[in-house]
Amino acid sequence: MTPKTELTRVHLLLFFFVLAAGIAVGLSLFSSASTFLDLIRTATSGLFLPLLLSLIASFLLGPIVAFIERENISRTLSIFLVYLLVAILLLLAAGWLSPHWQEMWISLRTDLPRYTAKFITLLRDAQENLQSRFPYIESYDLTGRARTLAEQFVAQILVGTPKSALRIGSLLILVPIFTFFFLRDGNLILRTCVSLSPNRYFEMVHDLSSVISRQMADFIRGRLLEAFIIGLVVTIGLSFTDIRYTPILGIFAGITNLIPYVGPLVGMVPGILIALVDLGMGGQFWWIVIVYFLIAQIIVDNFILIPILISRYSNLHPLWVLLAIIMGGKLYGVLGMIIGVPVASIIKIALLEIRHYRNTFALPDTAQDLDRPT
Repeated sequence: MTPKTELTRVHLLLFFFVLAAGIAVGLSLFSSASTFLDLIRTATSGLFLPLLLSLIASFLLGPIVAFIERENISRTLSIFLVYLLVAILLLLAAGWLSPHWQEMWISLRTDLPRYTAKFITLLRDAQENLQSRFPYIESYDLTGRARTLAEQFVAQILVGTPKSALRIGSLLILVPIFTFFFLRDGNLILRTCVSLSPNRYFEMVHDLSSVISRQMADFIRGRLLEAFIIGLVVTIGLSFTDIRYTPILGIFAGITNLIPYVGPLVGMVPGILIALVDLGMGGQFWWIVIVYFLIAQIIVDNFILIPILISRYSNLHPLWVLLAIIMGGKLYGVLGMIIGVPVASIIKIALLEIRHYRNTFALPDTAQDLDRPT
């Protein structure tokens, strides 16, 4: 056996030990990183919704705070004055609506089983009609699936109300605190984040952050105003009929309208179902369908609100909107479906701004590459 062969075997053995040690260290680091990420995810799991609501509230209250601040009033005092005004308005609204809402909510919880039973009956009739025409779908139990979903939904409402009350209580504490700091120190936080960027990208990051914050503020205000108007239109339209729970149905229609494409259809279902159960398929039922579909969605939303309030801020292709809704729903449920479109808009704005800067201003590395001979 030659020394060269022995040396090769030593090298192979050393390489094996180094490789084994590297794999062991990598697995250890991966396990530690996974544990660390799990700890971070657990610690911040309850902060996402308060931070999101606080950011939205800061976008809504920011112009009012800036208007008061113009009267030679400090920003902190301006924020407290706005908080005082909002608290007074909320207390007045709660004192006026609380008795009616409590009675209406108790009645709705009592009537939910009746509405779900009627819905399942309608689905059974529709399933029998379809199976008589298309025999190859006899194995699909649409009624059973609907009954299971309805029972889960009713149980979640009846059991989850106390938990929701506790969660709302925590939001009432955290959201005002976070909103206060966003309103007072938001510009400082943004400038600090921008200052961390490298010098050659500083101007691009500064302009990009300014464009995104401005467009997102306008987009959020526009979407909330759109939801408020849609809810108001539905409430007024339903008030001309004898349907019950008109305010709840209007609020539900406005909230679900925040989800593009899917939300308006979901917002129609409770009102149409209640009208079908309580009023029958008479003139009032068809008026309610017209209010939901023709007046609120086609005329007010599609022809008036979206062109004025939304189009110039999102400007996304419908395919990207659908993908954003689906991916947002997979990640964060209904909340993800609502914020999916703004996040997609932010990504689009960032890509367009970066492309604009790369085409308009040659960065140092890019300029050197262009001057290099091929």
